[in-house]
Amino acid sequence: MSPFAKNLRTAVCSLGEERLIQAIRRWLGSASPQAPFGIGDDCAVLPASRGPQLITVDPVIYGRHFDDAVPARAVGAKLLKRNLSDLAAMGGRPTAAVLALTLDRRTTLAWLEGFYRGLAAAARQYRVPIVGGDVAQADGVVSASLTLLGEATGPRVPNRRGARVGDWIYVTGRLGGSLRLGHHFRFTPRLAEGAWLAARKELRAMMDVSDGLAKDLHALTPPNAEAALEPEKIPCRRGADWRAALTDGEDYELAFVIAKNADRDALQRDWRRAFPRTPLTCLGRFVRRGELPASAPRLDELHGYEHLR
Repeated sequence: MSPFAKNLRTAVCSLGEERLIQAIRRWLGSASPQAPFGIGDDCAVLPASRGPQLITVDPVIYGRHFDDAVPARAVGAKLLKRNLSDLAAMGGRPTAAVLALTLDRRTTLAWLEGFYRGLAAAARQYRVPIVGGDVAQADGVVSASLTLLGEATGPRVPNRRGARVGDWIYVTGRLGGSLRLGHHFRFTPRLAEGAWLAARKELRAMMDVSDGLAKDLHALTPPNAEAALEPEKIPCRRGADWRAALTDGEDYELAFVIAKNADRDALQRDWRRAFPRTPLTCLGRFVRRGELPASAPRLDELHGYEHLR
């Protein structure tokens, strides 16, 4: 569905900012608390966190993250879920979100209502109150940027650092073909899996896979090391080969590192009991630079998505 109206009587400019905000409150419904804990003041009031606090931000931009083929409701849900995927990579749970909209005056009310109703449904599903936001106008632009707040689910907050030579590289789910198959807006953020992994003592490091594993793995790789992946073990979505699985991006899975001396059989058994529907795959391990097997993909020769490149 195109976000742009041919008849301005069906566009946001027919309401103006104040009436549009009233409509947004209505579309969000129970996903947004009453002021001062939600929309209506200069700031929202949030309860104190019991542990370390987490914060992340991601946008959806027309022509970059979605197009006319993606339903408006799915765009709203994707905006929240791609932020939740970042939170999952730190083992966190969501606590609140704010949303900044940038709209062309020709943006249709029908599209925007669908967007907000999709956002609200996802917010209720994942128990994320939408506590505020802002609306601005820009010609030719339809974009939304969501800032998500969260908190740690335990005493440890995993990050991208900590891997060592010899450690094992894992990934959840399957990779590749996300845009072609519609996975980029139908995915499920791995919140439960991330919190489970954060509590495992054998976990060294973790991140979400959004720009393609070939690019994202660089952030997990220890100094003077390389990722020795086994191409035949890379879990591919239907119609994707291992190259697509490494470079397509928008997978929203978790890549993580397990200590080299860990009991990997026990990890796999515990995982299957906890998440029987989520595949878990060991892709290989980190080796010293210059010791990469001939059969392993050269990740420096592959590339995922990179902004401004």
